[in-house]
Amino acid sequence: MSEFLPGMLGVFDSGLGGLTIAKAIRQRLPEYQLAYLGDTARLPYGNRSADLVYRFTTEAVGYLLSQGCPLVVVACNTASALALRRLQREWLPVHFPDRRVLGVIRPISEYVADASRGGRVGVVGTASTVGSGAFVREISGRNPRISVVQQACPLLVPFIEEGWGRRPETAKLVRDYVRPLQEAQVDTLVLGCTHYPMLRAEFAAAMGEHCFIPDPAAVVAEKLADYLARHPERELQISRGANHRYLVTEHTDRFAQLAGEWLGHPLTLEGVDLQP
Repeated sequence: MSEFLPGMLGVFDSGLGGLTIAKAIRQRLPEYQLAYLGDTARLPYGNRSADLVYRFTTEAVGYLLSQGCPLVVVACNTASALALRRLQREWLPVHFPDRRVLGVIRPISEYVADASRGGRVGVVGTASTVGSGAFVREISGRNPRISVVQQACPLLVPFIEEGWGRRPETAKLVRDYVRPLQEAQVDTLVLGCTHYPMLRAEFAAAMGEHCFIPDPAAVVAEKLADYLARHPERELQISRGANHRYLVTEHTDRFAQLAGEWLGHPLTLEGVDLQP
């Protein structure tokens, strides 16, 4: 059976938020062909159990790898927090030993651990990502002197997926969520969900100019460029061109509209079935 996505660089997210990562990768590495997969039928992942997130993640990543992607970036922070390490250590060597799967939490954590000026870092994310403690472990492992304060923001992903990002209710919700981080006087804020960069202006307004909010998508794209430079054998496996593919597990006109708005141009969403 011929492969559907031969040589394409895979990007996986639980929904459409990972398009922020895909867009940044396209800007930083425009020569490569991307295959984006959003599990829109089963979003959000942020309120799921670790076992279920692991199953969903292996199904999605397995689909991309089986269709010819030599490298997949798990753009979803929840999947990176709850499933990536187990996937890399147990599942990948058995099913696709010649492929690689990367996450987003470690590169972002390394960046903010080096960038924090005052040693107080805030993290906002889904309940599952915050509960996993993945950002705390990674940031503290890089710089033990940094204090990390976390805040779960469970309603933001549904609001964004509904297209409510610019509504005043969403801005108020952001202000309510970050209040504990303001009280902790964090100097750097991690947007620990791929959807949240779409609300970067709202977070910046709520936190004030004293707080540095890096663009996580740009950080991941730069770290990916560095990875490929250090692994030329992997870089040579990725196909060149601009024929990017955008796959979803549930197709609706609303998803297509939002995806086009986030990427800045119209696109065609293709439906796929991940069930074995």
